Amino acid sequence: MIQTEVKPHKVHSATTPTVSVIIPAYNAAKFIGEALNSVFRQTFTSYEVIVVNDGSLDTEDLERELKRYPEGLRYIKQENRGAAAARNTGLRAAAGEFVAFLDADDTWLPNFLEKQVEFLKSSNADLVYADALLSGESPLAGRTFMQVEPSRGEVTPENLLAVNVTVLTSTVLARKKPILEVGLFDETFRRGQDFDLWLRLAKAGGRIAYHREVLAHHRIVETGLSGNTLSQLKRTLAVLEAIKSRGGLTVSEDAALKVNLKRTLRDLAVENGKEKLLHKDYSGALECFGHAALARQEAIAHEQRPRLASGVGADPEGQRQITPLRE
Repeated sequence: MIQTEVKPHKVHSATTPTVSVIIPAYNAAKFIGEALNSVFRQTFTSYEVIVVNDGSLDTEDLERELKRYPEGLRYIKQENRGAAAARNTGLRAAAGEFVAFLDADDTWLPNFLEKQVEFLKSSNADLVYADALLSGESPLAGRTFMQVEPSRGEVTPENLLAVNVTVLTSTVLARKKPILEVGLFDETFRRGQDFDLWLRLAKAGGRIAYHREVLAHHRIVETGLSGNTLSQLKRTLAVLEAIKSRGGLTVSEDAALKVNLKRTLRDLAVENGKEKLLHKDYSGALECFGHAALARQEAIAHEQRPRLASGVGADPEGQRQITPLRE
């Protein structure tokens, strides 16, 4: 396994940093400068920055960008193993008591770390997250993440599984120790490893809190009529099925997972129908839309039953426009 740290350990503050900012980079040269600029403009200054090059094809361009930041940056290069492995590499190298995860194509507002450190301490939480303004190639640009993916109620395993709460990774600040204790990100997941980690943290008794202040900009990219959505749904389904097969869920957690699985299968049937329409497979499209309609009816019937004591439930009409299982 190739792994080298190609810059010496230099931190932005003169003492041991409070926060380690971990930025996984894969073919990220185009946006990495914006991300780093947003970090180095933080009003909270006790931090270090760790960029992990996960076998990027644009390494030459990436390293050219990184040369603009001679101080306060640690750069680790490894073979391509996925976002989970890149974040784990950063976690193992982190010197800070707290860790923050920033995707290379996202940015923070200047007071992000100041606000999140204050909130983490005042709420006595193990992990906190905030809202972000959406940007990029999407009709959702200009809205906030929580307007599209609202968090409702406490962050429990049930609410995570039912997608009543959705954690945006680029707004997370967390205590490093609990993440290490639950086993870091699962590197067998190429997508959705963040969702899986938050779930394991919550099941282990970790305290997760959120607030609705916009503290970041989150870039989204959508291409084609359904290709991107279809692939996202397939990845979501794979992660949910992996969690189900792993076992260890309580009765209420299993019920929440089933709600999410049914919704994902319904949405997947719709997107498969669109794909078949594009290929003029009208009978196949009709069959897919029929499956989606049946799943929707079942979801409505489920909602009309008495809710679990935990209050877990999902809006059968709710259309998730951003998958929570993002690399």
